[in-house]
Amino acid sequence: MTIRTVLCTALGIYLLILLLRIVFSWIPMAPENPLQVVNSFCARVTEPLLTPIRNLLPPVQLGGMALDLSSMALFLVVIILRGFVC
Repeated sequence: MTIRTVLCTALGIYLLILLLRIVFSWIPMAPENPLQVVNSFCARVTEPLLTPIRNLLPPVQLGGMALDLSSMALFLVVIILRGFVC
């Protein structure tokens, strides 16, 4: 197994975790929900990269709401990086 294969697999897994984080952000979840464990894991894994992006790319105001584009930006960056590596 080469470094390239390992990196490609890791980026693919990270994309899946990030996608789960995005989907879970749309679903209200009670603390006793069994999926809360998965949601917490996804947040812990993705937050270290999302925080600096949020500092550079503030949420877009849409009337009384704000749209956080950091997860979409990170998703695109990982896809592009995966395209170069894989």
